[in-house]
Amino acid sequence: MSSENEFKKQVKDLYQKILIAFGMIGIAVFGFLYIALNPSVFSKKPEETVVEVPETNNEIESGIHVDTGFVDGDGLTEVIQNCTNCHSAKLVTQNRMSKEGWIATIRWMQETQNLWDLGDQEKKIVNYLATNYAPQKKGRREALTNIEWYVLKQ
Repeated sequence: MSSENEFKKQVKDLYQKILIAFGMIGIAVFGFLYIALNPSVFSKKPEETVVEVPETNNEIESGIHVDTGFVDGDGLTEVIQNCTNCHSAKLVTQNRMSKEGWIATIRWMQETQNLWDLGDQEKKIVNYLATNYAPQKKGRREALTNIEWYVLKQ
């Protein structure tokens, strides 16, 4: 092989190596840009949490929902679906609050307990709670009867 042909072969080999090097640099730059523009590509996606809606038989006896103990009324279904997913119905039925109190409790649960936004259902839920679990006024105590009175001695 003549020295001229050998030189051409060396230039051709060098040219191929330079093309391969630029190709690899191009792929690396493309990969870097892709990762820079999509930083979540390597992050682990959070697992989806499926919240099962408790099945109820919706049986009402004497105006009380049998499974939960809630008073039957407009908004009962929304209350069951949104309240009993996280806590017992007893936690609701043992409390009595005004409309403002129920709203404040809902806001507290949203701020501290991860309660979701109730959206359009909030008004219906608050009305149900304020109607059926409103504060009860207690009047004077009943008159005492059958008491054995005695005289204090000095």
